[in-house]
Amino acid sequence: MKKIILLIVALSIVYINFFSEKARWDREVDRLCAIDGGIRVYQTVMLPPEKFDQQYGQINFYHPSQKENTLGPEYIYKWHIHDHVEGHPVINGAQEIAVRRDHVEIYKKSTMKLLGEVVKYHRAGGDLPGPWMPSSHHCPGALEANEGVLMKQIFIKLAEER
Repeated sequence: MKKIILLIVALSIVYINFFSEKARWDREVDRLCAIDGGIRVYQTVMLPPEKFDQQYGQINFYHPSQKENTLGPEYIYKWHIHDHVEGHPVINGAQEIAVRRDHVEIYKKSTMKLLGEVVKYHRAGGDLPGPWMPSSHHCPGALEANEGVLMKQIFIKLAEER
């Protein structure tokens, strides 16, 4: 009897990990990410030290509430979201699934040249129903590829003269 229960538990774990909707979308996120996910920098911009925050070394002209003018009058910031599966697991419960593609582009306004872009894929939800926050899967990882990392790679601080 113990062997049968153990077999049922083992088969359930295999099924949940490899054949569930959540696992299927995680594999799809990884597949799509392998095609075009990550950061691509086409041109860097050398900026004087006064364009950077003294404390953290980040650009000081980034204002995310300004939409396309997020980077001021010299650059265009575009953020495109494509929902592969539209859902709201935080609002409607952890059992609901949402899968999306985020694509951020930064252009130099005077030439309309694309300086760089980052593409991220994200799955949230697909869990057992309950009061907890939904699980998520990102590709590339949220810390290794985001708009902050993209800006840090595009905008380079000139060495201060002494």
